[in-house]
Amino acid sequence: QVQLVESGGGLVQAGGSLRLSCAATGSIFSINAMGWYRQAPGKQRELVAAITSGGSTNYADSVKGRFTISRDNAKNTVYLQMNSLKPEDTAVYYCNADGLVTITFPHLKLAYWGPGTQVTVSS
Repeated sequence: QVQLVESGGGLVQAGGSLRLSCAATGSIFSINAMGWYRQAPGKQRELVAAITSGGSTNYADSVKGRFTISRDNAKNTVYLQMNSLKPEDTAVYYCNADGLVTITFPHLKLAYWGPGTQVTVSS
């Protein structure tokens, strides 16, 4: 059974930094892309950043230059370093693993979500 375990959320003042981590556990053979999404109250879930197994990255315009996504393929773990945080970054951040192939069912490519971690930036 695959699970995404997130950590690193919390409360920080504007201008501060946080680092989110997400580890995918289970009988995993490979993961195509891993990423972070966020959802603020009353808003739709949006992509923050994503990274492929080859290291290609994609960022939302609102976080470019402030956030950095990285990945450890051997550990099936993705990180999000968030610097120069702003109050508008406040949201629940969700980890996503896309194109995940398990050892048990190698013919399937599925997407998984973590439970979410709260990030609150005070002004």
